[in-house]
Amino acid sequence: MTTSFVDVDVRSILRAGGEPFEVIMSAVNALAPGQGLRLFATFEPTPLFHVLGARGFSHVAKPIDGGDWEVLFQPSGAVRPDGAPARPASGDGAWPAPVRRLDLRDLDPPEPMVRILAALEAMAAGEVLAALLCREPVFLLPELAKRGHAWRGGFEPDGKTYALLVRVGDAREAAA
Repeated sequence: MTTSFVDVDVRSILRAGGEPFEVIMSAVNALAPGQGLRLFATFEPTPLFHVLGARGFSHVAKPIDGGDWEVLFQPSGAVRPDGAPARPASGDGAWPAPVRRLDLRDLDPPEPMVRILAALEAMAAGEVLAALLCREPVFLLPELAKRGHAWRGGFEPDGKTYALLVRVGDAREAAA
């Protein structure tokens, strides 16, 4: 059976500094059985691979002209057991003060995510990172959960700044 693909081009949204996650997920939710999604983006959307993989899609990504990417998401029929969306850390327990602070509000995707993940790699289990972002990090949150990190976050009263706290998890526990 041949898969037909619905094209979604989010390059203009990304170049304007916007967050295309809702556009992408709306298109995915509107797919007919057996349909796939052909996504055009300004970077390889690695975190989206996990999000859509959990919803039963395999992917093939390839660079195209100008540094952009084309990704085909095809229904594979296999929904992973970890397909639940990432959720913030539960409980009201106190967290230690952040040992690292990042102000990433002036960066375009995917740079904030890349910098946060790199910073977390250099931190010890239990340490906390604080980051300020200009949008909700919808691709980052599932990746944090996958790597065993806990997070808390939300928009500041200004409605423009997303404050994120990430407590580094023990990678050995996450793999168990």
